[in-house]
Amino acid sequence: MLKRTHHLAILGVGLLTLGLLNLPEPLEARVKSAIGAAFLPLFGLRAAANSVVDRAAYQALPRSTLVDNLLRLERENAELRAAALQATDLLAENQRLRAAIGAAPRGPWRPRLARVVGREPTTWWRTLQINLGSRDGLAADQVVVSGTGLVGRVSQAGLTHSRVALVGDAECGVSVVVHETRDLGIIKPGQTLSGDGGLVELTLMQNCPAIMAGQTVTTSGLGGVFPAGLPVGTIVDTRNDAGNVFTTARVRLTAQLNRLEEVWVLQP
Repeated sequence: MLKRTHHLAILGVGLLTLGLLNLPEPLEARVKSAIGAAFLPLFGLRAAANSVVDRAAYQALPRSTLVDNLLRLERENAELRAAALQATDLLAENQRLRAAIGAAPRGPWRPRLARVVGREPTTWWRTLQINLGSRDGLAADQVVVSGTGLVGRVSQAGLTHSRVALVGDAECGVSVVVHETRDLGIIKPGQTLSGDGGLVELTLMQNCPAIMAGQTVTTSGLGGVFPAGLPVGTIVDTRNDAGNVFTTARVRLTAQLNRLEEVWVLQP
C-alpha cells in the first residue's frame, strides 16, 4: 500500500510539472509569482537566522578581542582622517602653485619661485624668510613679488635662505606713481599700518588734489631697485598735511603680505 502511494505521488508531481510547462505565458507568470510569494517568508527566515548566528558569534568573542578590534578600527579611522587632511593640503598647494606659475611676472628678468619658510617673530608681517639663497643666485636688492603685486626686496642673502624686507618696512622704501594722475610719491619706510589689513602710507611730492580713493599705485622705476610698472596697491583715502604743501594717502597693498606661502624673486 505504501509503495503504491509513493508511485502515485511521483505520478502526481510529474503531471503537475507537465501541466506547468504547458501553461499559457500569462498564467505561467501568475503561478510563478504565487509560488515565490509562498516561499518568500522562508527566505526571510533564513536571512534572519544568519544575522542571529553572526551576532551570536560576536557575543562569543572574548572582551579583549572586541576591545582590540575597536582600537584597530579607531586607529584606522584616525589614519584615514589624517590622509584626507594631507590630501586636502596637497590639493591646496597644487592649486596655489598652478596659480603662481600662471601668474609668473613677465619682463626682462628670470622669475624664481621660492617658498616662505619663516617670519619675523615681533613684526612678523614686515619681514620674511624664503628657502633660496646665494647658491641659487639670490643677492641683496633683488625684487620679490607675488602673483598679485609687489612684496619687497631681498635685504640679506644667506647661502641657502634669504631675508626679504616687505613693502613698508624700514629697509624697503619704494618710489611709486599714481597711475591715473602720474603723480610721484614714496611709500614711507617704517609707516606700515600693520593693524589694518595691509595698509601702507604714501607721501606724494606735492599737493595733489586730483588724488582720490580707488586710484592705482605702481612702482615708478626711480631709485634703481624696483622696475617700473609693478602693481603696489590701491588708494583708500587721502589727507593734506603741512598747510597743503603735500598730500598723504593710505594705500591698500595688492599682495596679501600676511598670507604669503610662495613668492617670485626677479633675477637679472
